[in-house]
Amino acid sequence: MNEIERYRMAEGFLELGKPLEALDLLEPIADQLHDTAGGQLLIGRAYYHSAQLNRAQQALERAVELAPTDAYARFVLGRTMQRQNRHTEAGAHFRVAAALDPNPEFCEHRDTHARMHPAAA
Repeated sequence: MNEIERYRMAEGFLELGKPLEALDLLEPIADQLHDTAGGQLLIGRAYYHSAQLNRAQQALERAVELAPTDAYARFVLGRTMQRQNRHTEAGAHFRVAAALDPNPEFCEHRDTHARMHPAAA
């Protein structure tokens, strides 16, 4: 199986709610995906959905570094920070995600987060 097939199958596993299976496919090609925002986002999502939050954070920070205007990468990084009780950092990513893309989910998280954690807003 080549890298593209692994990547596509990993996407499918994530869609099916099987992040560990996705990671089984992605981890062998992680080095090749290190410099691609989409690859880092996919790996970060798989780690996030398997509750490996530190690994998710590393991959998602790399995705944001490579594509700073990717609202979805910012949003998932914010969710990762939120699950780690890092509310100030989460709020910053939610605000940027909502500013880049007025997606209702991004705006809802921004607003809810600001209400629940006013010191972090």
